[in-house]
Amino acid sequence: MLDAYIYDGLRSPFGRHAGALASVRPDDLVATLIETVVLRSGFSPSQIEDVVLGCACQAGEDARNVARHAVLLTASLPVTIPGQTVNRLCSSGLAAILDAARAMTAGEGEIYIAGGVESMSRAPFVVAKSESAYGRDFKVFDSAVGARFPNPRVLKRHGADSMPETADNVAKDLGLSRHDVDLFALGSQQKFEAARASGFFAGEIHPIEVATGKKGAPPRIVSEDEHPRPNTTLEALSNLKPLHEGGVTTGGNASGVNDGAAIVVMGTKAAGERAGKKPRARVLAGAAVGVEPRIMGVGPAYAIPKALERARLTLPDMDIIEINEAFASQMLGCLKILNVPFGDERVNPNGGAIAIGHPLGASGARLMVSTIRELERRNGRYAVISLCIGMGQGLAVVIERIAQ
Repeated sequence: MLDAYIYDGLRSPFGRHAGALASVRPDDLVATLIETVVLRSGFSPSQIEDVVLGCACQAGEDARNVARHAVLLTASLPVTIPGQTVNRLCSSGLAAILDAARAMTAGEGEIYIAGGVESMSRAPFVVAKSESAYGRDFKVFDSAVGARFPNPRVLKRHGADSMPETADNVAKDLGLSRHDVDLFALGSQQKFEAARASGFFAGEIHPIEVATGKKGAPPRIVSEDEHPRPNTTLEALSNLKPLHEGGVTTGGNASGVNDGAAIVVMGTKAAGERAGKKPRARVLAGAAVGVEPRIMGVGPAYAIPKALERARLTLPDMDIIEINEAFASQMLGCLKILNVPFGDERVNPNGGAIAIGHPLGASGARLMVSTIRELERRNGRYAVISLCIGMGQGLAVVIERIAQ
């Protein structure tokens, strides 16, 4: 098992595509969080071994190692601290945390900053170079979503399903109805709103200052998630047109295209004892798996048992089961394979990405921050966190709350 601890965590609000955070560069966004958690962590900045960040798009301002750029933008960090960017697509933020946990377990450093960032609003269009000299045929891709520069051999072997099409494939293969997925989506919105109204999210969100562009005007403060639709009804969801003919996936039962960042401070137990800091959670185990790309959403159903086996635990031991809500059909498919009832109260107790949004590289770290806080709120002990991943993968991490 792994032997790494999480001492603190923080996230930005999650903005809609072209919304409140669209004018904020991703490196600036995550640097703001790093500065805040480092200053309040109780650890000396010079003790930090590395900054490991997940990021999926990596085609614009987040290119060329956004983690290192974030270090250079963080005033409290010396230039001697390195940075590494991890890309396991949708699970990149959780993968960064797992990478840091493995490094600490191996004795390669005592304090790490880990997490993820994504600005899907600012992800650029990318243009391929011509295949022939002086050629004028250019291929253009949106780096925010979907494949870019796909290998024809991969497409021939595994298909060219878009993400919504993979969700429809899961629904078809596992017999999930439109009513099933809309009902789950409604539940996500309702659970999120109940948590928001209770003040739950205020404890994990760091407000972000956004320049207004007006000379002399003070910055606008963004302090709440922008994507949720708390007034959603089942009727409204059922009236939405499927994204693909014959499918069940709509804009209402899928996650959003979003902007955001999330960060955790990680350390060894010995480092915490020397600093007089008590950890909040221990990272016990993690596991990744591959599945067919056409049903990429079921990845968590196979990553979770693998991670639990490494932690020497079982699904009934879990107080919380957090699975990223890329699509409602994908969520229900995972639960069906895992033999977890759709209404199990341990599943995403405060809603998920259908309500909050899914800034790809940040979501895994956001799940870690929220899940630790929910374990503390309900006095639970164990949780498993998992995400599906484009191109057919799943990643899961098992954590244990440390009683205070």
